Amino acid sequence: MLALSDAFRYFLYSKPADMRKSFYSLAALVREELHHDPLTGDIFIFLSRRRHHIKLLRWEGDGFALYSKRLERGSYELPKGGDENSFLISHKELLLVLQGISLQQIKYRKRYSRKMAS
Repeated sequence: MLALSDAFRYFLYSKPADMRKSFYSLAALVREELHHDPLTGDIFIFLSRRRHHIKLLRWEGDGFALYSKRLERGSYELPKGGDENSFLISHKELLLVLQGISLQQIKYRKRYSRKMAS
C-alpha cells in the first residue's frame, strides 16, 4: 500500500523515463544512473517525457512495490532541483505534485521543526 510520510526519502529522477519499464528495469536504473541502492526502502519517482505518467518504486522488504498513474488530461509539475540525475524532494512536495497543485505558487509559513536524532 502506498503511504507517504516523512519516514521515507523521495528521490525524483530528473530525466524522462521510459514508462514501459517495470520493477527490475527501474531498479537497475536506480542502481546504474542514480547510484543508489534500490533495496534501501527509499521511494524513487519517475516521470514520462510529457509528464503525464508517473511511477513510484519502493522496496518493501520482501519485494518491490510499484505505484503507477497516468493522467487523462494535464501533466505533473516537475519540482525545481539540481542538475543531477536525481534530487531529494519532501513527501509534502510529492503530495502536491500528485494532486496537481502548482509548486510555483506555494508559500510555506514559518514553523518550528525539531530534527530527530538518528
